Amino acid sequence: MPVRSRASSAVWSTEFLPKTTQLITAWRLVKSRHARDAFDGEGARLYGGRWNSPGTRVAYASDSVALAALEVLAHLQSTAVLQAYSLATIRFPESAVETLGPASLPAEWRRFPSPRENQALGDTWVAEGRSLVLRVPSAIVPSASNYLINPVHPRFTVAVTEKPEVFAFDPRLLKRLRQG
Repeated sequence: MPVRSRASSAVWSTEFLPKTTQLITAWRLVKSRHARDAFDGEGARLYGGRWNSPGTRVAYASDSVALAALEVLAHLQSTAVLQAYSLATIRFPESAVETLGPASLPAEWRRFPSPRENQALGDTWVAEGRSLVLRVPSAIVPSASNYLINPVHPRFTVAVTEKPEVFAFDPRLLKRLRQG
């Protein structure tokens, strides 16, 4: 069921897309208190990310729930918060996606902390408004993809979200993480 987002006052729908339009589904794990605004890009605007500087609004999502979980675990500072996550789902037309290919990546793009060159690529993409979504490789699993979603792009209204669901990490992961 499409839901409202604070990033746009419209209920998102695909009813006006051609029948042949392929939709891509992406997932994002967020702290439950932010689940209603999962795709507004506010967190990345405040703190920056691998592909954007602070001040640039973008929402990150992954091509699978498993990758979304790995992304959370890779940035985890305390296992206590893992019980407070929700899974947000978004669908968008494949035609709204630009792919950042391997030849366009800085040499050290997987380094942590992320090189400024990565952030400059994402900042430029947002500023130029070239597409609704930018597909980038995951630094954790380079053969998988993350999606940067521009919530202020004019085509943002073609995206469809679902009501976020509470997400439970497997207790075995939590046990191993706590043991270090």
